[in-house]
Amino acid sequence: MAPRNDAKDGEKGAEEPKPERGYATLATLTIGTKASVEKDGEKRRAEILSIQTRRGRPTYYVHYEEFNKRLDEWVSAERLDLLQEVEWPAPEKPDNKSKQKTTQSKAQQVSKTDSRSQPNKSQKRPRSATVTREASETPFDGSAKSSRRPSRQGGKENLDPTVTIATEEIGGTPQPEDESAIDLVDMQEAAVAAKAAPNHGPYSREEEIEKLRTGGSMTQNQTEISRVRNLERIQMGQYEIEPWYFSPYPAEFTDCDLVYICESCLCYFGNNTQFGRHRKKCTLFHPPGNEIYRDDNVSFFEIDGRRQRTWCRNLCLLSKLFLDHKTLYYDVDPFLFYCMTFRNAHGHHLVGYFSKEKESAEGYNVACILTLPQHQRKGYGKLLIQFSYELSKIENKLGSPEKPLSDLGLLGYRAYWQEVIVDLLLEREGEGTPIVSAEDIGSSLAMTTNDVLHTLQNLNMVRYSNKTHVIVLTEAVLVQRERQKEKERIKGKRVIEGERLAGWRPPVFTAAARTWNW
Repeated sequence: MAPRNDAKDGEKGAEEPKPERGYATLATLTIGTKASVEKDGEKRRAEILSIQTRRGRPTYYVHYEEFNKRLDEWVSAERLDLLQEVEWPAPEKPDNKSKQKTTQSKAQQVSKTDSRSQPNKSQKRPRSATVTREASETPFDGSAKSSRRPSRQGGKENLDPTVTIATEEIGGTPQPEDESAIDLVDMQEAAVAAKAAPNHGPYSREEEIEKLRTGGSMTQNQTEISRVRNLERIQMGQYEIEPWYFSPYPAEFTDCDLVYICESCLCYFGNNTQFGRHRKKCTLFHPPGNEIYRDDNVSFFEIDGRRQRTWCRNLCLLSKLFLDHKTLYYDVDPFLFYCMTFRNAHGHHLVGYFSKEKESAEGYNVACILTLPQHQRKGYGKLLIQFSYELSKIENKLGSPEKPLSDLGLLGYRAYWQEVIVDLLLEREGEGTPIVSAEDIGSSLAMTTNDVLHTLQNLNMVRYSNKTHVIVLTEAVLVQRERQKEKERIKGKRVIEGERLAGWRPPVFTAAARTWNW
């Protein structure tokens, strides 16, 4: 019995092998190796995700440890410090399921051989029949295990509005409640890949912050995360931008140092000559849709994905460069796109956009939202969010963004929710008509009750008093809001004027226009 126990202990230790260290050369470097890489004059630990030969020289795509995924980049061999020890990738663990399948296939082959050597018995009752049934049952059992859903202790994002608030949860940020588990995949290929993603339970506050800081995305689809960024730089108007993530542009563009994108039609070109010819012929000066809003600063265009498929597909390809969780870029028919632009003497220039389903069963008012990097940190993201809720007010619906949100999208929505809720409470307090429930706040702001409760709990504004929960404006919240108003007075604030949307009516579509065009 003693040797068996030792063997078990050895097997447990073998399940978690320690990474090996040693010295390497360029010829021995492999994918998964962690080495010291020079970045901004400092040596940083980085993992090699891909190796390619470009122009006859090896290049390495690396991810810096404890750094955001957006900082992943291609580096030359000269930036690798091979004088220090590297950490070799851990050996792959043996797959018990594959071993079981191999054993069953061998048993099936042996049974077939026996059945051939004894034809009389195989006609009556072939021995392979029993083995075949057993082999077919094994994948079924494995899929049953993999189909178990993770624990939903934190609840789901859009549950019944009657939500009770536990007093002990008031002090901190509520868990994201399956925000990272609800990875809605819109393409068949991505749906297959998503099955391989591990199941995660609700994240704590510390885990969520660390994941946002180092991951750069709310998605837990490991296949999407591991993809290597394929474009080096893009030029859009007067800006040269370094993409953040992979986007399925044609393969021939991966070797281009600079990809030119037309600001008007969003077509893409690999060299300046082709792009110059196109610009002389391009007659589009604004997004190809109806202008439904205009003020002194920005305009909004409503575009039907079914009518403008090429333009909307190009927009999705562009946005995928800066959204890691986005998987839809081909079939745009079931979506409406609301594009925000600013105007000058040369026409309209795209700032950002959000898309929404023509008919959302979950009641989402935003499917995807993005402010282009060259226009970020200027208040445009808050305008996009506010505009989506202004449309929901006209539709007499409660809206919420589709999950999962990107890291920047999540921060933007939390800031917007906090601002509008605090302003509404202060306004009602000044009028002498206090708000009695979270549902009242949601109906006034076209927000779902869950989003309201999430924000109130995050700000510690829900207290238990006289056997009931009450909403309290804390001193910390008021000080933070006053500080924000002071910044707005200095820098100015852009807002959506709701009266300018008085003539807009929600579009009505036939059943064929609301479905996928597969």
